[in-house]
Amino acid sequence: MKIQVKAMGDYQTNCYIVTIDKKDFIIDPGIGATEWVMKNVTNPVAILNTHGHFDHVWSNAELQKKLKVPLYTPVDDVMLLSSSSWMPDLPPSKPDVEVKPDEEFDFEGIKVKFRHFPGHTPGCSTIEIGNAMFSGDFIFERSIGRTDFPYSSPQDMKKSLEKFKKIPYDKTIYPGHGNTTTIKQEQQYSDYWIENL
Repeated sequence: MKIQVKAMGDYQTNCYIVTIDKKDFIIDPGIGATEWVMKNVTNPVAILNTHGHFDHVWSNAELQKKLKVPLYTPVDDVMLLSSSSWMPDLPPSKPDVEVKPDEEFDFEGIKVKFRHFPGHTPGCSTIEIGNAMFSGDFIFERSIGRTDFPYSSPQDMKKSLEKFKKIPYDKTIYPGHGNTTTIKQEQQYSDYWIENL
C-alpha cells in the first residue's frame, strides 16, 4: 500500500491518496486539492470523506466530475456538503453513497471500513484500509477534534472515545491535520480527554 499526502489550504488539511492493488482512493480532498490529486492518481476508484467540514470536502464536486468516480460520505454529515455557516461559497457536493455508521465496503477484494465516531460532527468517522486508519478530525497526535462547533457534541465525543479505547488492535493513524500516530499511542490519552470534555 502506498500513501501520498499533501496538506491543503489555510487550515493545512491533509488530503490522502491511498493506492492498493493499483487502485487509488482519494480521502478528504480539501481546498485546492484537485490539481494535486489529478497529477498523482492513475486509477481512481472512489472519493472518501471522513466528515463534512468544508476544509475536507471542498474539492469533492470538482473531482467527482473530472474523475467520474463515486463519492462516499457519512450519512449524518451529508447536510454539511451543501451549506456551511463559515464558508458560504463552499462548492456544494452530493454523495453517490451515503455511508451508514460502521459500514464496510469491498472494492474487488479491498476492504474499506468506515468506523463511526461522532462528536466533532454527527457523522464523523475514521476510514480503515489495510493497516492504516484515516482519522479525519476525530483523533490527532495527542489531541482530539473540537466539540464547540455547530452540530458538535461533547457527549457524543465522550462515547466515541470510549468506543475508540476498546479497539483491540493497532494501526497507523493518518489524521486530518498534523502528523501520523498510532491507535495504541492515542488510546493512552482517551481517559484524559473523556474526563476533560
